[in-house]
Amino acid sequence: QAQLVESGGGLVQPGGSLNLSCAASGNIRTILGMGWYRQRPVKQRELVATKLLIGDETYADSVKGRFTVSRDNARHTVHLQMNNLKPEDTAVYYCYANRIVFATGRGPFDTWGQGTQVTVSS
Repeated sequence: QAQLVESGGGLVQPGGSLNLSCAASGNIRTILGMGWYRQRPVKQRELVATKLLIGDETYADSVKGRFTVSRDNARHTVHLQMNNLKPEDTAVYYCYANRIVFATGRGPFDTWGQGTQVTVSS
């Protein structure tokens, strides 16, 4: 099974920026969708941004114009550039990979990362 490892979280002041990265490990052929979800205190996990293999992107209304998702399909990585961060962006951010197919032909599988904490506070 593929594993997703997130990095780049931390503490930042309101108006600041962070860049999250996620790398999928394993002998992978393709991943249909990759992106980010987040879970804020006392709230359910919600979609932040996703990007399909061919390029279609989806963003939550709350982050449009501030966050940008990008992928490197050769390296099986996905990134989230977060600008003009707000206190309400504070959450654990989870990387998600949809329909992973391995080079052996096995799959598809869906996988979640373990999460990285983003805290926006002055």
